[in-house]
Amino acid sequence: MQARRLCFQEEEDVLLRRTQTASFWRDQFRVTDEDLDFTHELILDAESPLTTDQLALRLIREYQRRETARMESELKKGAVYQPKNLYDVGETLIFPAMDFLVGEVLETRAGQNPEHGAFDVIRVGFADTGETREFAANLQTGHRLNGTNGQTTGDEEALLSAEEIHSLYRNEIEESLLFTLMEGERNEDFVHIDDYWLLADMLAEVHVGHLNIAEALLEMQNRPMTPEELLPELDLQADDVSQPMQVISVNHALGSDERFDQVGSAAGPVWFLSRLEPPEAQTIPPLLQPKIGRYNRAILSVELLQMEWELDDEWGDSGATPVASVVPSISFTLTFPHWLYGTLPLSSRTRALFPHSAQERSMVTVVDGRWGNRYTAWVVHEGRYVCGLKDWMVAHNLPVSAQITLERTDEPDELIIDFRPRRMRREWSRIAKVDADRQRFALEMNKVQISCEYDENLIVSSEDREGLEAFNAGFEGNDAALEQIVEMIVPEIAKLNPQGTAHVKTIYSAVNMFWRCPPGPIFYTLISNSRFQDVGDGFFKVR
Repeated sequence: MQARRLCFQEEEDVLLRRTQTASFWRDQFRVTDEDLDFTHELILDAESPLTTDQLALRLIREYQRRETARMESELKKGAVYQPKNLYDVGETLIFPAMDFLVGEVLETRAGQNPEHGAFDVIRVGFADTGETREFAANLQTGHRLNGTNGQTTGDEEALLSAEEIHSLYRNEIEESLLFTLMEGERNEDFVHIDDYWLLADMLAEVHVGHLNIAEALLEMQNRPMTPEELLPELDLQADDVSQPMQVISVNHALGSDERFDQVGSAAGPVWFLSRLEPPEAQTIPPLLQPKIGRYNRAILSVELLQMEWELDDEWGDSGATPVASVVPSISFTLTFPHWLYGTLPLSSRTRALFPHSAQERSMVTVVDGRWGNRYTAWVVHEGRYVCGLKDWMVAHNLPVSAQITLERTDEPDELIIDFRPRRMRREWSRIAKVDADRQRFALEMNKVQISCEYDENLIVSSEDREGLEAFNAGFEGNDAALEQIVEMIVPEIAKLNPQGTAHVKTIYSAVNMFWRCPPGPIFYTLISNSRFQDVGDGFFKVR
């Protein structure tokens, strides 16, 4: 019976290369010093930067090459074990299914198993492990290992290609590669720029003097500049370094100095001085930082979902289809947080008109559709807003809820901004009064001059930026903050309406004076609070 167990045991062993298995790439693969030497030579021979994907793919192919070379080398040491063959004592055998372990036949004897007829059992000793094991030999019945015909490398056509392996295990392979290149003992040998890798000694020397010149140039021009524009003035004196590599060297040096900020551009890297950018480009203002708790969207009515879609909050979950990149212009309503800081939202309607970039910020030029003035604006991708337009809003005396239009131009990083004008007249607006120390809030109605189309449900205002931010900070860490703010705001809005009601858009606008939150959680808080009654058409009243 022992021989029968041996036969079945060998049937379970699958003749596969390690590089063809998920367990190797997911559990065993680690970038070694040998791999780093290979990567170093790879970049050196290419004489140009290589992406992480390119390095990973080449490394997979190298592992496959090494594996084939090792297999061919091991096969020269003896005969490949196959259960059908007859073996003599002292014969050297190779066991591909055991990672090409080499063993010597120490003993042969007759096997006993009625299902397989007459066969032998060989006892094999393995010098590398110090173990001995028994295997079937001279086996006349079928066995999986007999089908290789001595070919231990497997069916070449059935093997996964390097591209297929990369597609299947890309995350695991590149995680190990990136960790070693960035955090390993030899990380100083490699330089990472965007998603490209090159060798440190391939770069031209860019010292602090060059950086000081670049700073002076940017300050004098007062505009972002490309590395190609900066390069002639830097005089790197790197005759042995190609011009493209000099550009890469400048980009790397500027990116390593906190004085400089790379602003995304469709044409390539563009640099500016961080200190010349508006504060909102460097740090997301408190009232633009979203605070979105968990809520149950399933209980929102169709009417409330429609209101949410109309508001198109950039942090909302309305499921609005993003505007296609070919749409020439769009319109949206200016909400309080964006009015306060002079920003525009990157919502489903506006996002397509602005550049996309992997950088934190992108620069765009915004042209005033009324007067033709040009403004430098900054797209803050993480914060989902565009800043730098406070002067434009002030120049046209735009209120909260103003209807704004954006229009494409022929330039990829330029667009026209405008509003819908009308004859100036005085209109009622809700004005907020806050006492941040006592966390008190009140609304009153005052007349303000308005010369544009606006949404009367959204118009709320306050010039007390510091008070609002302090009020907001007083709720930090309070899980019930949104509920408390809604309970505080709804009665204040309702008291200004002869019907004693508050519209959901007004509630949303007022809540966002203190607590940056999209409509969904606010609407949920309204309908789940027994103090408030939905009276239809988007209006609520206090019971």
